[in-house]
Amino acid sequence: MMRTRPLKVALLGCGVVGSEVARIMTTHADDLAARIGAPVELVGVAVRRPDKVREGIDPDLVTTDATALVKRGDLDVVVEVIGGIEPARALITTAFEHGASVVSANKALIAQDGAALHAAADEHGRDLYYEAAVAGAIPLIRPLRESLAGDKVNRVLGIVNGTTNFILDKMDSTGAGYQEALDEATALGYAEADPTADVEGFDAAAKAAILAGIAFHTRVRLDDVHREGMTEVTAADFASAKEMGCTIKLLAICERAADGASVTARVHPAMIPLGHPLAGVRGAYNAVFVESDAAGQLMFYGPGAGGAPTASAVLGDIVAVCRNRLSGARGPGESAYAALPVSPMGEVVTRYHISLDVADKPGVLAQVATVFAEHGVSIDTVRQQGKDGEASLVVITHRASDAALGGTVEALRKLDTVRGVASIMRVEGE
Repeated sequence: MMRTRPLKVALLGCGVVGSEVARIMTTHADDLAARIGAPVELVGVAVRRPDKVREGIDPDLVTTDATALVKRGDLDVVVEVIGGIEPARALITTAFEHGASVVSANKALIAQDGAALHAAADEHGRDLYYEAAVAGAIPLIRPLRESLAGDKVNRVLGIVNGTTNFILDKMDSTGAGYQEALDEATALGYAEADPTADVEGFDAAAKAAILAGIAFHTRVRLDDVHREGMTEVTAADFASAKEMGCTIKLLAICERAADGASVTARVHPAMIPLGHPLAGVRGAYNAVFVESDAAGQLMFYGPGAGGAPTASAVLGDIVAVCRNRLSGARGPGESAYAALPVSPMGEVVTRYHISLDVADKPGVLAQVATVFAEHGVSIDTVRQQGKDGEASLVVITHRASDAALGGTVEALRKLDTVRGVASIMRVEGE
């Protein structure tokens, strides 16, 4: 039997995502009620610009006083889609204190203060859900947190930012340079006017912190994630990748060490073989590849941003939280029992593609090979092309630590025969 008294929902933020959440709550009201077991009522919408026309939203619900809204005391769910650290953090904490559970899409806040927010939710016996904080519409957090709860996840490798994937895909498919591809992404609405958070990897790093924490039952903060942007990737890098049978993606990589004693989390551009499932992810789509002991290899793919896709994830969380509310249960909270240390980037082991500008004369290759050997970095293949006294030397290594590779490159720069290091890129997805 369906309960007739509605569950009350407040919405913090009514931009691209928030307006879609409100729209779906209205247009799918009957279906949502049937799935939850009670009607869901939107009782307040906090915004910064109250005079803006918001189609489908009763103006009487709109307020600029978000704090007063979350302090009502009769709310069942507060949906936070305003982003940023403050006032979102204070509003979420206040919502817990006044009896509401929270659904958030705020990746930056969850990555930075997820442990404290979970603790606040536990203190007040409320839920904190944030499926929409990572990879938009793609169901990813819930499978990691619930479906794979009985398994051991060893690696999460993914494309979690649609803007950067669109740019890199355009560079790969058309031969465009970085700025040209960025300009097109901006014109099409895939990139913000200030794309720094995307192209410098900040957005992906926040998502990597969240994924690593859930996958490895360990607190991983944003500061623990090694981050490199993709603004230095060139058309020449793509040409080199194609010669290796690879393409280039900005990857979020979360790994458990081989001995299981530590984890790493990093975001950076990397070459990936064309045969890997992630290599075929085109445009602004996201995809995440999960490797675990029992389930093996799993692939999650779909739109990673946008109003409607992200709102879909938010609504899924609203349904879950409301069901918990009706049954008197709570969903899964933070699982950080493993408390594994997060290793620094210097200890990460991977393959490398290094392109050197060198003098075109006898003995150069021997000098370079000696430097690699002295630093314990094994060479897999070498390719050299020369003309008019100058040459390009491309070295592909076997797996080596980041620290060992760094020492190698520093020593190479001191050789008189090395004119410069044109590019260094990791090779992933073997």
